[in-house]
Amino acid sequence: MKRIPVYVGLDYHQGSVQVCVMDAAGQTLMNRRCANDWLAVVDAVAGYGQVAGAALESCCGAADLAEELIEHAGWSVDLAHPGFVSRMKQNPDKSDFSDVQLLADLERVGYLPKVWLAPQEVRELRRLVRYRQQLVADRRNTKLRVGALLRDQRVRDAPARPWTRVWTAWVVQTSQLSEQSRWLIGRHLHRLALVVEQIEEVEAHLEELTGDDSVVCVLRTHRGIGPVTAWTLRAEIGRFDRFRTGKQLARFCGLSPRNASSGTRQADAGLIKAGNRQLRATLMEAAHRLIEFDDYWKGFAMDLIKRGKPKCLAVAAVANRWVRWLFHQMQPERLAA
Repeated sequence: MKRIPVYVGLDYHQGSVQVCVMDAAGQTLMNRRCANDWLAVVDAVAGYGQVAGAALESCCGAADLAEELIEHAGWSVDLAHPGFVSRMKQNPDKSDFSDVQLLADLERVGYLPKVWLAPQEVRELRRLVRYRQQLVADRRNTKLRVGALLRDQRVRDAPARPWTRVWTAWVVQTSQLSEQSRWLIGRHLHRLALVVEQIEEVEAHLEELTGDDSVVCVLRTHRGIGPVTAWTLRAEIGRFDRFRTGKQLARFCGLSPRNASSGTRQADAGLIKAGNRQLRATLMEAAHRLIEFDDYWKGFAMDLIKRGKPKCLAVAAVANRWVRWLFHQMQPERLAA
């Protein structure tokens, strides 16, 4: 096999992988499609040289292929951020041929916008946590549908707070509902009971799965942090030491203000919109609990509010500062102490 260094770009598809091989001078040596199998990819590249680096656009299933190439073929594989790669291309046309060529070239010159390749156990935890999030969203939407039916039928004078046992029994029996609306609400309540049962099952499974996870255990020792928040942080952040600073971690979580400065005008434009929305929402909920139960963070938020800042901004500031503080608490040397 040739020993000259080559750079490989990979465009992942469910049934195939587009492979581009580029030499150190930027000349394309090969660009073709092969089977979606790490052995087929290695065989396609083998005759062109020694792989100095490979780039694979991050998408569903790409992490597994990258892990196989790293473990079995000994390649150095980087996952590429698809959004940044698309903007760097600056071309309205899109094809697998040109996309994979750009990936190989970015890997060659060292400009590839990389994302973290999470280990297998973290990816599995993410699937479970996101499945729970889907069930919770289903529960919320089902409740909203019931509420919409009650408003549509102008049902009032409930004997108890919504979604208590007394209220649920009253909804099923009330004469203010039409026959068809009562039938629909019965279906919704049946579905709601199934979803609630599934949420309890997945939470029990997550509790068992993360019982020996040191990161989750340490997170749950912090005041205001329950199991759901700990599971979400562990799944979406993975390892805290993969970030250089707490500020970088806060930006990854979508808790940093976006700079909107131009010339002499210096201003912020709200929180950045990048990052995982569910992770940011979870941290915002944690900030509300910290303000309620922790004197230090309550004082920090009250000081901002007294200075004329809106409460939503104070909550976001608490979340930002707390995550930056948490970054230092979750470093390996502190966890080992």
